[in-house]
Amino acid sequence: MTDIVITEFMDEAAVAALKARYSVHHDPDLFGKPDELAKLVADIPALIVRNQTQVRGALLAGAKNLKVVGRLGVGLDNIDMEACSARGIQVFPATGANSLSVVEYVIGTAMTLLRGAYFANAAMLAGEFPKTKLIGREIAGKRMGLVGFGAIARDAAQHAKALGMTVAAYDPYVPADAPVWQGIEKLELDALLATSDVISIHLPLTPETRGVIGQAAFARMKPDAILINAARGGVMDEAALVSALKGGRLGGAALDVFEQEPLKADGAKLFAGTPNLILTPHIAGNTVESNGRVSGLVAERVMAALEGRA
Repeated sequence: MTDIVITEFMDEAAVAALKARYSVHHDPDLFGKPDELAKLVADIPALIVRNQTQVRGALLAGAKNLKVVGRLGVGLDNIDMEACSARGIQVFPATGANSLSVVEYVIGTAMTLLRGAYFANAAMLAGEFPKTKLIGREIAGKRMGLVGFGAIARDAAQHAKALGMTVAAYDPYVPADAPVWQGIEKLELDALLATSDVISIHLPLTPETRGVIGQAAFARMKPDAILINAARGGVMDEAALVSALKGGRLGGAALDVFEQEPLKADGAKLFAGTPNLILTPHIAGNTVESNGRVSGLVAERVMAALEGRA
């Protein structure tokens, strides 16, 4: 009998640690095999997923003996938390384990887009030497605006300040007298959008945040501002972003998350021909190092829960 089913990729060392104590079925592509997945979860006590496995509806209802869900990441919008709570199923995200990777993605894409010097391959290979066309901007002295000020955003703020940036943040749920605001300007969303050179989104996807970065938000941003979204795709209107970039009303953007994931050919057509746009497949939090930390943390928490140590 299988004890633990893992539906997406997980660090091999963590999988080996689980297999040393439990019967484990690990298939990194199992999330895309709904019939097989439904059969496998029928009797298991533990399920480990990333963001593509939807732990809800018929799948969750069919997992009659499920006691614990390990989430290889931090977002929980693919898990029906209310249903899990009602059934006493413990859910363990890997909070904090991939923060550094996300922060480095935010800083790295911001520097790439501000500098604008790394899109010259085609011209160079064609024999051109567009030196005067590629005079970009430095990140030092710019304002980083953080939409949401949770743990990852706070780490991003410290990295940005170390590079000589000033930092502002918007988060109505963090009390104004909280110590985390020290050295950070607390702004309302409209003011933050209007005054920031680099805007990084750090919001969960909720009914309140869905579409919050839309046409009106883009209209408030500086025309040379850089936008980075490595949080959740649904918080931003993708069509409005493309319109702003193509219309010269935004300096550049990096998207690691999308309204529909995975982004397939039909959905990708929206972004075709859009200038100064970096698209990545939801990998901001995935590095060799963070995968090891995330996988190890989730493996330990799942084992602890199964053994009554959680």
